[in-house]
Amino acid sequence: MEIDEDLTLRKIQIFLAFMRYGNLSKTAAEMQISNVSVHKALHSLENSLRCPLFKNEGRNLIPLKSAYVLQENSQKIVQDIVTAVNKTREAAGFAAKVLHLGSLYSLTVNTIPNVISGLKLRRGELDIQLLLSSNLDLVKKLKTTELDAIIVALNETTSDADFESLAMFQDDIYLAVNKNSPLANLEEIDLSTLKDETFLTLSKGFATRHDSDVVFEKAGIDPKVFLQVSDIFTLISMVSTGVGLALLPGRISTIYESSVKLIPLQAPYRIKQEIGLVFLKSKERDPNLLALIAECRMFARQYL
Repeated sequence: MEIDEDLTLRKIQIFLAFMRYGNLSKTAAEMQISNVSVHKALHSLENSLRCPLFKNEGRNLIPLKSAYVLQENSQKIVQDIVTAVNKTREAAGFAAKVLHLGSLYSLTVNTIPNVISGLKLRRGELDIQLLLSSNLDLVKKLKTTELDAIIVALNETTSDADFESLAMFQDDIYLAVNKNSPLANLEEIDLSTLKDETFLTLSKGFATRHDSDVVFEKAGIDPKVFLQVSDIFTLISMVSTGVGLALLPGRISTIYESSVKLIPLQAPYRIKQEIGLVFLKSKERDPNLLALIAECRMFARQYL
């Protein structure tokens, strides 16, 4: 049998609501339409099915046996459609039960714990999978949809027509030294005077490594790099032992604060990192992402 083109899911939903309430006004309130629209939808449904569903008793509509048969069978149809829609959206990464979030190592000191705890209050059922890596690696994974969103340094690596970003805060870059170093007595540092010092750096691809290279170039330094590491916590640990100096963001100041001092750079060499949320424009209406965006905005307000 060919199904009438006027037989729509919306009319079925209105019908099911009416069967639950048995009342035009309550049905209209749930479906957010008028009483007249409910009555028209039920009458149109009868026309599409080419059989009566109700009988009139005064101003009341009384369900016939056909209405109960339709109710029983269409409830499963509607539920199957809802399930199909949800599974389709999940397959496309929308409203999934898992949020794949990427972050820089340094942001786990304060930013990420605050954002995640706030997000869990908004969406308690959400399972958040956190991946820590470099700016460059996280951007690549976002581009290939391995990640749903990333919180990173906003720079040329995040400039992409497919991306949307939300700035959260700015952070200064400092010279990190062991507190027993003679340099620790300085209020600020002229980097150009450190040409003979030994430095430790992050590997290429990290935002702080990029900013360090920019600052070294400004200062006319070709640094003597003793060691390159792939996470910022190892780097600051090495500084705490007095092995060398490093350029690090202020957000890690609470780590090894008893043995490491962060010294501001003199004006010509100062540089700021802008930290923000980055996500694909194609996913900006995903409920999980909307909740994350809202939480990142809340976090950013403390820096206004």
